[in-house]
Amino acid sequence: MKLLWKLSREAVRYRKLYFIAIFSTLMLTLINLIAPKVLSAMTGIVSEGVDESGMQLIGKLTIILILLYLLRILFRFLSNYLAHKAAWYLVGDLRTRTYDKLERMHIGYFHDKQTGDLMSRIVNDTRDFELLYAHMIPETITNLVTFAGVLAVLLWINWKLALITCAPIPLIFISGIIFSKKVRPYFKISQKKMGELNGKLQDNLSGIHEIQSFGREEYETDQVNISNFEHIKAMLTALKLSAVFHPSVEFISSLGTILVVGFGGYLAWKEGFKVEDVVAFLLYLGLFYAPVTGLANLLENMQQSLAGAERVMAVLDAPCEISDQPEAEDLNEVKGDIVFENVSFSYETGGTVLDDVSFHCPPGKMLALVGPTGVGKTTLTQLISRFYEPSKGCILIDGHDINKVTLESLRQNISPVLQDTFLFNGTISENISYAVPEAEEEEIIAAAKAANIHQDILAMPDGYNTLVGERGLRLSGGQKQRVAIARAILRKSPIIILDEATASVDVETEQQIQQAINGISGSRTIIAIAHRLSTIRNADKILVIENGRVAESGTHEELLEKGGIYARMSRIQE
Repeated sequence: MKLLWKLSREAVRYRKLYFIAIFSTLMLTLINLIAPKVLSAMTGIVSEGVDESGMQLIGKLTIILILLYLLRILFRFLSNYLAHKAAWYLVGDLRTRTYDKLERMHIGYFHDKQTGDLMSRIVNDTRDFELLYAHMIPETITNLVTFAGVLAVLLWINWKLALITCAPIPLIFISGIIFSKKVRPYFKISQKKMGELNGKLQDNLSGIHEIQSFGREEYETDQVNISNFEHIKAMLTALKLSAVFHPSVEFISSLGTILVVGFGGYLAWKEGFKVEDVVAFLLYLGLFYAPVTGLANLLENMQQSLAGAERVMAVLDAPCEISDQPEAEDLNEVKGDIVFENVSFSYETGGTVLDDVSFHCPPGKMLALVGPTGVGKTTLTQLISRFYEPSKGCILIDGHDINKVTLESLRQNISPVLQDTFLFNGTISENISYAVPEAEEEEIIAAAKAANIHQDILAMPDGYNTLVGERGLRLSGGQKQRVAIARAILRKSPIIILDEATASVDVETEQQIQQAINGISGSRTIIAIAHRLSTIRNADKILVIENGRVAESGTHEELLEKGGIYARMSRIQE
């Protein structure tokens, strides 16, 4: 009920559509209740003998029936279409909201999540809301109103026979509760397995080059097959329970019909039950058990929908661990002065990554971070953008504690160029201007020239309109890096973070990237992570990170003179 209440609050924005749909549903139910009574009256006229006045009355009743059936068409259309319209708009809203929520979650949230599973929640699980709001809720209202209305009519016709008719209802109700408790966990497992299957497919299609290179096609097909049939087995288990439940409901309903026919015959014999009343009772009997059976069928779909709804609400209700504080202010006119004061950081899984790190990078200077893999260099740069928050200590930009400024204004002033450069499946021009979509062509070209990629782009078939492919697969590693640098330059952020920007390119491309970096040095504050020391020799300060602490600091020449960790790293790379 708690989940249903949450879901009803999601649907309230489409209350006008739902109001008309529910009103139409109620009118449709009313027509279904009136029509058998009209037929019963016509049967009574015929059974008593038809004269001229009787024929006139039958004619009037026939017209009434036609009008009722025409109105039934209208109200059925309004009921079905408007309920679907409201439900699909709700699905669209929830998909957008779920994506938007994921987009704003802190990076740590995604560490133990599969992309395919999250996609399944956005696309597949939200689709179940349509089933819930367009079918189950309207049909449940229809069935309950129909049941109550028919019961009232049956009690009016003959209360004794009506009570006999109700005898199987408690059994159906109890079996429905048992079924719901048994089947819902299997639907949840089924949807979880569908998410895992999507995750596996997403991984494999992204890594198709590696699969083919290492000859693992057969193995991966087997793994996909296992995931596929785990989902199918869970679904079949749920359907097996349904295959037992629904015939049971039909059998119990049939017992009710048998009781009515038997007891109705007894009443006709002993108490002179009228023929038209018998006909009316039998006509209403079909309407009486139809909603009961319908509710039983809806239970299955409802369990499946609620299982999907729980997965969606788990995302929407997940706390955003990194968000704006109530008193947060915008960070304006940033110069790029960065200060770390006794900053420490540990992941939730344990283990200290950074321990009491302090340094100062003045505006327009280049600070380089070097050290072995896994000592916290990348984590340090991500703390600046508040993708994570320090366990203790504080980070200042232009004297402002970054925890007390808005995330949007903070990240607007920082542009990253990562080792694993991500380009969107669009044109080169669109990727360079991604952060500044309103940029003029001249600005895009100027940024490309500054990043030393302009000539490469001109040599491509479509120039700046060349499609880069998914994740930039049509470009070389060096070209992708320089497009990323151009993207950062065009944004004109006062702070640029370079995370291994030259780690996977050849010497010539490294020189081109280095020229691009040198071109922006002095005008931006640059935080650069590098394993190749040749790329950071001109840095204003170099920090050597070891075991999460600053082991050494100084310029290239100063560190060589110390003969410590940096000097040893330099000798190895010579």
